[in-house]
Amino acid sequence: MARGETRARTGLSTFLLASSALVWVSSVIMMGILAYLVSIGYRGDHIIYELVISVLTTLFFPLAYFIRLYPGHILLFNLIFSYLWIVAVSFAASDWIGPHGSPSAMFAAVVAFTFIAFFFLFFNVMHDWHYGFYRGGAHSRPVV
Repeated sequence: MARGETRARTGLSTFLLASSALVWVSSVIMMGILAYLVSIGYRGDHIIYELVISVLTTLFFPLAYFIRLYPGHILLFNLIFSYLWIVAVSFAASDWIGPHGSPSAMFAAVVAFTFIAFFFLFFNVMHDWHYGFYRGGAHSRPVV
């Protein structure tokens, strides 16, 4: 096994495992902040969309990344969620001002964690594309 890989337990490279963990942690933090905003009465389509995306990410990421799959099979999952998260980034950026017209620290945190989640999802897509398709996947014969 090459240095820096964790394929024995999860089937994922170290980078993919770390970036997926950062996406999951960001979505959990966002879920908490957005659920608090909804519980105090702040409503809006953007907030609900971001909350649903963070809940779906929190639920499905552990399932998708700890099933033993070779690179390339999880690419569709990463692509779908990266597009959902880029929309969440644009919604969060448009909601930056907050309900009372002044910048809110909670909305700034939502924007930051939304961008972190999208950024690492984008790198998951690039990593999975490179190792899953560009290099021929896990079942290809070694290049001599």
